[in-house]
Amino acid sequence: MSEIGATFIARSRYHLSEDFLPKIERCLDLLTDEQIWWRPNSQSNSIGNLLLHLSGNARQWIVCGVRGAPDARERDAEFAQREMIPCAGLRALLKQTLQEVDVTLANFDPSALLETRRIQGLDVSALEAILHVVEHFAMHTGQIILMTKMLTQEDLAFYEFIDAKPVMKWKAAE
Repeated sequence: MSEIGATFIARSRYHLSEDFLPKIERCLDLLTDEQIWWRPNSQSNSIGNLLLHLSGNARQWIVCGVRGAPDARERDAEFAQREMIPCAGLRALLKQTLQEVDVTLANFDPSALLETRRIQGLDVSALEAILHVVEHFAMHTGQIILMTKMLTQEDLAFYEFIDAKPVMKWKAAE
């Protein structure tokens, strides 16, 4: 179990910080503050709202829920935000949150993955909490990518094919 748990944690860290974050940052590089806060209708969220939501969710479920840090999340405020927060502020918040998540996961004992935590009024294992955040991040990253493509009409060019294998552009130069 220890090897499986350690691999699960390592892959979760990878997806959050080395897969999803660079894709979101690529999107932010192409967007203006106005585009980041654009919403297709009143029932939809802007990319800005999604970034606030991703930060709040990851912090609540992993930093607070898994690690045990105090939880002061105001979930409804993430969606209610209408005043424009500049891209640099949103990017810094997301990066800081993912840094805290990464430190939490790096220091987490894989043998505790099945221990129960209470998060958002639910009793879940640490494994479920981590999986929830990775899945949640994947879903909203996809939304951010789609909205970016709609707003910019650009190919985001995440991958380069080297020897017929996809390599993430930000890794191809390494």
